[in-house]
Amino acid sequence: MGFTRTVSIGTLALVAVAAAGVYAPEAVDRFAPALGPVMHRTHDRILGGQKQANAGQAEGSRSGAAPGGVAPIAVTVTPARRADFPVILESLGQVQAYNTVLVRARVDGEIVRIGFKEGQIVQKGDLLAQIDPRPFQAALDQAVAKKSQDEATVANARLDLTRYATLAKQNFATQQQLDTQNALVNQLTATIAADAAAVDAARVQLDYTTIRAPITGRAGFRLIDEGNLVNAGQQTGIVSIAQLQPIAVIFTEPQAYVDRINQELASGAPDVTVLNTDGARIAVGKLTISDNQVDPATGTIRLKAEFDNKDDALWPGLAVTTQLRLGVMKNVVVVAADAVQHSDKGLFVYVVGDDGRASVRRVKVARQDPTTAVIAEGLNEGDRVVTTGEFLLQPGSLVSVDAGSGS
Repeated sequence: MGFTRTVSIGTLALVAVAAAGVYAPEAVDRFAPALGPVMHRTHDRILGGQKQANAGQAEGSRSGAAPGGVAPIAVTVTPARRADFPVILESLGQVQAYNTVLVRARVDGEIVRIGFKEGQIVQKGDLLAQIDPRPFQAALDQAVAKKSQDEATVANARLDLTRYATLAKQNFATQQQLDTQNALVNQLTATIAADAAAVDAARVQLDYTTIRAPITGRAGFRLIDEGNLVNAGQQTGIVSIAQLQPIAVIFTEPQAYVDRINQELASGAPDVTVLNTDGARIAVGKLTISDNQVDPATGTIRLKAEFDNKDDALWPGLAVTTQLRLGVMKNVVVVAADAVQHSDKGLFVYVVGDDGRASVRRVKVARQDPTTAVIAEGLNEGDRVVTTGEFLLQPGSLVSVDAGSGS
């Protein structure tokens, strides 16, 4: 018990000496010279740090900090302004060839020649393939010969008709014989007409052996090789041709805009801009047609736009973003789209008042694009809207407006 009390008293004495050494190191020099240097260094560190802290607080007071030590929040503001805002409907679309043809054989035979290269731009009427024409040439020659034969027969029958007519006038031939010969001439004349049709049919079949491009466009992969047999009934074609100039883009828009779209089409083809997946503009074309019905499953209407595509920037099957322009909203209040914030109570912006404090302003947005929002209610022209730093604000926050902003 006595030992414990002695230790406690000793400990308290050491603490007292240490405290005295911090605030009065000269006393330690007097009673414990060995500890003097240590106490002097401790004294300088503690009191020196305190002086620096006091100096920092004083400097903060002189620099304009708010009472209580809260500094203003740096923000950028832009005044709400009036401007014309283009009404643009953005959607997803797909590029489609203006015309696509799968070229097939129309007669049976062997492919003896391929007249195009894969990927080649072919012109309407260019040779694509040649089917062996010899059997069809023989059929045409046979039809022509049959027609010549029947023409000779009908010529002889007409001579006989003339003779019967002369004999009938002299009562050397009966009227029945004359009528029979006349009917024979008419029958043979009809045969000549049938022969002419047969010749035309044989000539068409012969023409079908030469397969030509029905449209101007780009040839795809060759679907059959030289030497293969083809027939008119097979589904496999010879090549697919896609017309790329002009080219079309198919996209959809909500049914709520059907009337507006049809009005724009009636007054002239509205502009359609196409963007790639990076948001870069590819081409600008014209809206040409709206579908004749709304899709009840999706509540959208299909639209088709046409593009010149002289640089082949658009390719069939390519997925794109479309922007359909439907007029302009005149003299409306606009702000930067980034200024509009979302909350569970709706949309709002921060507005900086004359007292330098931020306040919440509830707004209604009529239209918005990636950079600009049209404010239908809640803002007036000239209101200073916070565009940068708004995430740090609370209602009533003191702000410091960036000198470079539109304040």
